Amino acid sequence: MPQYVKDVMTPTVTSVRPDASLVEAAQLMRAQDIGGVFVALHGELLGVLTDRDITLRAVADGVDPLAVSCHLVCTPDPVTIGPDQEIAEAAALMRRHEVRRLPVVRAGRPVGVVSMRDLERGRAPT
Repeated sequence: MPQYVKDVMTPTVTSVRPDASLVEAAQLMRAQDIGGVFVALHGELLGVLTDRDITLRAVADGVDPLAVSCHLVCTPDPVTIGPDQEIAEAAALMRRHEVRRLPVVRAGRPVGVVSMRDLERGRAPT
């Protein structure tokens, strides 16, 4: 019996404005104990920003994290999945694109996030 992304996803969406600084995003990640945030404007997903992006695309290059916007460092146009798609398809997308989490999007708007851990839990026998 197939399981769907909506059955295993985290329905919480944490996002920042495109013009938010990297420091703002990092503080939000720390406060919520998460490894990434969506970059969105008026509810529309523009990109994904992870702690790794901040480290490798900004800090490692000596960029001032107070002066650089999230939109400049995030992964634009991220791979997404719909909530009604099967978890096997989510796993295949993650492998193909070498990502650990996917934004779950309905009609262009993020409704959650699904991670490799979510998929593993969804496949565990009950």
